[in-house]
Amino acid sequence: MESTHFPETPLTLALTGPRFQAQSGGNGSVLDNVLPDMAHLVNPYWSRFAPMDPTMSKILGLFTLVILIISCCGNGVVVYIFGGTKSLRTPANLLVLNLAFSDFCMMASQSPVMIINFYYETWVLGPLWCDIYAACGSLFGCVSIWSMCMIAFDRYNVIVKGINGTPMTIKLAIMKILFIWLMAVFWTIMPLLGWSSYVPEGNLTACSIDYMTRQWNPRSYLITYSLFVYYTPLFMICYSYWFIIAAVAAHEKAMREQAKKMNVKSLRSSEDCDKSAEGKLAKVALTTISLWFMAWTPYLIICYFGLFKIDGLTPLTTIWGATFAKTSAVYNPIVYGISHPKYRLVLKEKCPMCVCGNTDEPKPDAPASDTETTSEAESKA
Repeated sequence: MESTHFPETPLTLALTGPRFQAQSGGNGSVLDNVLPDMAHLVNPYWSRFAPMDPTMSKILGLFTLVILIISCCGNGVVVYIFGGTKSLRTPANLLVLNLAFSDFCMMASQSPVMIINFYYETWVLGPLWCDIYAACGSLFGCVSIWSMCMIAFDRYNVIVKGINGTPMTIKLAIMKILFIWLMAVFWTIMPLLGWSSYVPEGNLTACSIDYMTRQWNPRSYLITYSLFVYYTPLFMICYSYWFIIAAVAAHEKAMREQAKKMNVKSLRSSEDCDKSAEGKLAKVALTTISLWFMAWTPYLIICYFGLFKIDGLTPLTTIWGATFAKTSAVYNPIVYGISHPKYRLVLKEKCPMCVCGNTDEPKPDAPASDTETTSEAESKA
């Protein structure tokens, strides 16, 4: 890096010192392309790494473009179908609509910026856009995670508590959505107000919460943030689905025992094990929790590596972790939208090419769908 690019700061000294020359092999650093207005935000830790292979930047850019197209199309269709179909605008489905909207905004605000920076192999949009980009990622990520949590609680209320549960109303759904957004806004603006900060990370093509600074201010924020935006919703999701599966299993067992007493094969009009309520809910629960883990846990581990001074962080691992976390916006509409039988019927009517498989309505004697409202479940009881 030429000396004219940066002022004399600890960062530039780190780039030109013998330690850097030894670590990078004299072939330059990932910071070589950093613009002067971003230099003060870059942690000196990244100076030890050589520039990332341009081929990898192209691969990351292509991958980001693919998930951008899939996510925006998938979530856009979910928003269009749920928002434009009166029969689907139930209280519970407002949460699904909120999830799809936040996932759409996540990819629309993040992916184009990442693709631009992958092309230039560094952050080229300046400090302001660094804050905006990171804030949007935090905001929409928090909204998506807590929307999943509220959906899990609604399913728990319908399936486990049944007629004893509190009915979901439009007002209650709106209050939950308002709570989700207010909490997300709080955690998003804190780094802008001085509790931690948003800085470039890894190969410096993305910005995120500062998890590399060895001070209590950013560390306390990251620990508290992960507690409220990762561990708490994760516990609530696992708690809900644990009892959902247990309740459905008990119901299926009771039906089998009753059928045996009546000397009939089944109390259902037709029995299909692959499509039984127990199998469906177990699959939805396992898929939801597994994909949630897959998307966000690697990035949390990366943040904790920086937080606790664990060696092993590289620009490549951090940028792949940040990119992979955003894939949760791709499959959420599949899990929460396309698995909804009434959604599939409307989708078949408005966009037949997007429908795969059977779109028949559930049998009248089948247990209520896990995405139905409490009132719908009660009417079938």
